[in-house]
Amino acid sequence: MVHRKNQPRRDSGRMTAQDWIDAALTAIGEGGLTAVAVEPLAKRLGTTKGSFYWHFPNRDALIEAALSHWEEANTEHVIAAVEPEPDPQRRLRSLFKAVPAAATTGDPIEVTLLTSISHPQVAAVLRRVTERRIAFVTQIFTDLGFPADEAHRRGVLVYTAHLGQIQLIHAVPQALPSDIDGQRRYLDTLLRTLTSKG
Repeated sequence: MVHRKNQPRRDSGRMTAQDWIDAALTAIGEGGLTAVAVEPLAKRLGTTKGSFYWHFPNRDALIEAALSHWEEANTEHVIAAVEPEPDPQRRLRSLFKAVPAAATTGDPIEVTLLTSISHPQVAAVLRRVTERRIAFVTQIFTDLGFPADEAHRRGVLVYTAHLGQIQLIHAVPQALPSDIDGQRRYLDTLLRTLTSKG
């Protein structure tokens, strides 16, 4: 699951905290953390700054809430969707299908966050997300029968492939196969390479 672009709700002056979080995530995707400013967000939502201060004490609190929401939607929800699959090979395939599908919906937040790693709040969330994702994939390789050290190395390799693929999707999408058959062959090759014990 990924963040959906915020649609201002101008039919009501009562904004929820989630409305502000969605607007902040949209702003991050469009212009990075510097785009998260109370006045422009209030204008986008068709409300006043007073609505913001009803829900959040300051800008940092909004950024923290937005990053936590992104973390939950783009890590925990994805893991929860594929984790029930008992077969580790199919679980890994499902994961690779789920992540690019999420990335192609036009959500540029992950790429934007990677360029803001010097920001303490971003650094903290990216560290948690990276550790959680690598641990999840490492467990898949453990379930496939790899020793712990090798499972971890392959978990890191999968995450490296993920970051590269996300970057390609946003920067040079034509570098990846666009037709269904080409995507299937690409995924087959990727999984064969990653799971080979030879």
